[in-house]
Amino acid sequence: MGTSRIKVVVPVPASVKAAIKPTNQPPSWTLPAAPAAATQTASVETPRLANGKPDLTGTWGAAPLRITGSGTRRCGPTQVGCKIGQDNFWVDYEWISPSRFGPSRPVYKPEFWDKVQYNDQWTNKEDPIMTCQPMGIPREGTPRRIFQTVNDITMLYSTSDYGGGNREFRVIPTDGRKHDPKKAIEATYNGYSVGHWEGDTLVLDSISFVDTTWFGRGGYFHSANMHVVEKFTRKGNEVLYEITIEDPDVLVEPWVMEPRTLRLNQAADAGLVPERAYCEVYEEGNITTQLRH
Repeated sequence: MGTSRIKVVVPVPASVKAAIKPTNQPPSWTLPAAPAAATQTASVETPRLANGKPDLTGTWGAAPLRITGSGTRRCGPTQVGCKIGQDNFWVDYEWISPSRFGPSRPVYKPEFWDKVQYNDQWTNKEDPIMTCQPMGIPREGTPRRIFQTVNDITMLYSTSDYGGGNREFRVIPTDGRKHDPKKAIEATYNGYSVGHWEGDTLVLDSISFVDTTWFGRGGYFHSANMHVVEKFTRKGNEVLYEITIEDPDVLVEPWVMEPRTLRLNQAADAGLVPERAYCEVYEEGNITTQLRH
């Protein structure tokens, strides 16, 4: 004799609905209007290319974010030595994981909350950088060094998050071309990017991502349909960096990350980006501890 199951439909509490605050839902999902740009003042003249566009070439360092949390990770279910619920050993650097304790965070659809929590508790097993995978956008942060020509831009990255990264780079056309459907078939860690100019702002539009990278620590995953728009606006020796992420498969609304201000580093050896090839796979298969990360 078979067993029967009773399905109980529980209404979503008003407090939860208020916390979600959905703004856009498929099929009419669109990127929101760009937030007002931070005021930029130039103490020196902005260098420009032959076509008159700002030259982003240089070695850049990012100013700190306004982090609003304490930065401790919750303990895993098998971890020992924890005195309180969030007493794990790690360091939450501001740009490495703004998604976890930063001024803005991705808001997931309710059906994915359990997955995020599971990823967070079992980060040693689930976090892709623990097996030395590239971090991808946006986790790799802002470019450390940029080389720009009239028709393309090359960006070198040096963020590691104690795992993947260190050797990531991007070469992107900036001649205003559109995404080629044939090239969009293949998914990559950094996506398929094209660039165009909106006045003095370079806009990079990226699609075709693998779904194995995370936004950052905390179990924040994304789908293969993630769409990323980055904006670079140089004035003098500063670049305003803005990034918006839409992923209608898993997010309630587009995630507008906190803008960053990149400042030109003019030290003699600032552009010597080292290849820190120290990434190693810490744990695979059956995870027995959550002591690391």
